[in-house]
Amino acid sequence: MTDSPDLSVIDSPFDAELSNRYLVYALSTITARSLPDVRDGLKPVHRRLLWAMRALRLDPTGAYKKSARVVGDVIGKYHPHGDASVYDAMVRLSQDWALRYPLVDGQGNFGNIDGDNAAAYRYTEARMTATATRLMAGLDEGTVDYRPTYNGEEEEPEVFPGLFPNLLANGASGIAVGMACSIPPHNVGELIEAASHLIDNPGAEDRALMDFVAGPDFPTGGVLVDTSETIAAAYASGRGSFRLRAKIEKVAEKGGGWHLLVTEIPYGVQKGKLIEAIAELIANKKLPILADVKDESAEDLRIVLEPRSRTVDPALLEESLYKLSELEVRFPLNLNVLDKDRTPGVMSLKQALLAWLEFQIGVLVRRAATRIGKIDERMELLEGYLKAFLNLDRVIEIIRTEDEPKAVMIAEFDLTERQAEAILNMRLRSLRKLEEMELGRERDALAKEREGLSALIESPARQRTRLKKDLAALKAAYEGDARRTMVVESAPARELDWSQMIAKEPITVILSQRGWIRAMRGHLAAAEYDSLKFREGDELWGLPIHAQTTDRILIAADNGRVFTLGGDKLPGGRGFGEPVRLSVDLEAEAEIVAMLVVRPEARLLAASSDGRGFVTSGEAVLAETRKGKQLMNLRDKAKLAVLKPVPAGADGVAVIGENRKLLVFKLAELPELGRGSGVQLQRYRDGGLADAMAFTIEAGISWPMGGDGGRVRSETDLTPWRAIRGASGRIAPNGFPRSNRFEPVPLNQG
Repeated sequence: MTDSPDLSVIDSPFDAELSNRYLVYALSTITARSLPDVRDGLKPVHRRLLWAMRALRLDPTGAYKKSARVVGDVIGKYHPHGDASVYDAMVRLSQDWALRYPLVDGQGNFGNIDGDNAAAYRYTEARMTATATRLMAGLDEGTVDYRPTYNGEEEEPEVFPGLFPNLLANGASGIAVGMACSIPPHNVGELIEAASHLIDNPGAEDRALMDFVAGPDFPTGGVLVDTSETIAAAYASGRGSFRLRAKIEKVAEKGGGWHLLVTEIPYGVQKGKLIEAIAELIANKKLPILADVKDESAEDLRIVLEPRSRTVDPALLEESLYKLSELEVRFPLNLNVLDKDRTPGVMSLKQALLAWLEFQIGVLVRRAATRIGKIDERMELLEGYLKAFLNLDRVIEIIRTEDEPKAVMIAEFDLTERQAEAILNMRLRSLRKLEEMELGRERDALAKEREGLSALIESPARQRTRLKKDLAALKAAYEGDARRTMVVESAPARELDWSQMIAKEPITVILSQRGWIRAMRGHLAAAEYDSLKFREGDELWGLPIHAQTTDRILIAADNGRVFTLGGDKLPGGRGFGEPVRLSVDLEAEAEIVAMLVVRPEARLLAASSDGRGFVTSGEAVLAETRKGKQLMNLRDKAKLAVLKPVPAGADGVAVIGENRKLLVFKLAELPELGRGSGVQLQRYRDGGLADAMAFTIEAGISWPMGGDGGRVRSETDLTPWRAIRGASGRIAPNGFPRSNRFEPVPLNQG
């Protein structure tokens, strides 16, 4: 006996099945979950929520019902998903800081702009808003198709027919599989004006709509600071972003003080988290010019920002807050929606409005056709009633004498089945003369209405005129709803001078031989250097430098790398400081060869131990990261030996080798590089470069004579040592320091 094959098992390649099933999932996510419909701007969960509320008769003028009841009906009848996701969607529809025109009127704790969550659905109640009823207007008038619910027990509308332009008025956001949408809210009055313009001018350019739609209109207000060209380009393509800022004003205080007051924050920003982030900036000293942030909000939003002092530039503080916090955000535009065929695609503002107008014209025609059908049914009955009144005595006689009165009346008076049934169901008190006259007037009125509806269906021009009239009535309903988001074309964001955000105080930067660094307050006198204390076995490296907390301190290592430290971030003068390697990634075997204050406009002379060098700029050596940057590319066994400032007015370079030979040449012979190995400064048979400096040739070279007298010798006639760059030079003048260094080295450039 052979085993029969199991027909329930289908042999199929795994990759094919995986691909097919993932495609089904992706399409379901795109078309039935994440993207809104261009016709009513709703996702299925939102549409089913409102449909369930309508079935529960939660009208704007009616009583509230528990949110749990609504959520239960939605997940039980229409939307087989989790109750938490459905309730979250319902909560969002009620939040006036999330939706420009809320569709749910919530009673109870539905969250707040601080970011707090809503209470559980057993504690809150809800009903629909007037906007929601406008969005659903016409559901009973044959304007849209219905489809069975997921279990086939009930029906639900495929889309809402109402005239309210919900897609653009309330916006939408969602992430599907491989695509997403992000649509900001807009002012309904502006949308209606743009739509009315398109009704008359369907071929109008995208740019023309900017005369009506200034830009997004967010429920939380704010200030839109993009240029009109940027906004127009985003709407024309359906993709882009909008630069949105908080509304901030300077408030003067008594005594000359002031503070900044925030009354509107960008859309989507949680007030509580925003204040926490600003407070963290203050605590971490990332914004030293800001002293405090206070939340004084009640019914109106009110955030107070206090400057460090009254001398702080308000514009600088405001610009800094925009850069460092969510007081300025970018809201993306991705008008990716489902069209009438439920096909996803990115539309421009014009295309979205035209698609919505096309749908509304279709709704208008279907409503008229449905009404004509009902008129025809009513007029059929009215004709039967009038025939009955004309032959009232005979009708009564037939009813009294005939066993089958319906068939007799149909045959005798040429009635339809419905007419005969209606006559038989008439009440006796309707058999009066006045009723006959009312029936006649009703028939005439219906005939006139039918004629108008027929003309509307047959005439596209009448349809456009009627739609414009309906749009005007809708606009009148929102007449008092002014634009909340200001559109102000702002200048491009300026580069901030971060040094202005730091309290400027004098410091003396001290470095030890073992690489411990600290900054003592004030500028120490030279006589105080001997009293400085160091760890056992450690001592002072070079001369301390005088600087300000706003300065950048440059550290150069003999491996050719340079690092930058902020004067305000150096460890304090108490104790021995901290190892500089805690702040920068300085290699263990690398030695520090220079420490100085550097500014972007400065010029520096760099030289290596093998006698090569170049001039560089302060901007080129500034390094913002721990790793620093490579300034000099070194040859085998060579090291960076010199990195010194080029004094103002300097026109010469003096180089001395370990062989005690001195060479002087013009500064102009050196190239200015951002990075490199440089050119040959001086040539050597033995040894290498000992020191180099830039100076003014006319002033000559000076050096201390030693001893306690403080005598200085100067050599102004440098003719014997003048030569071209790259020469070997001549023995230094008598009395030149035996260290072969140009001392003292002017390190304190603060």
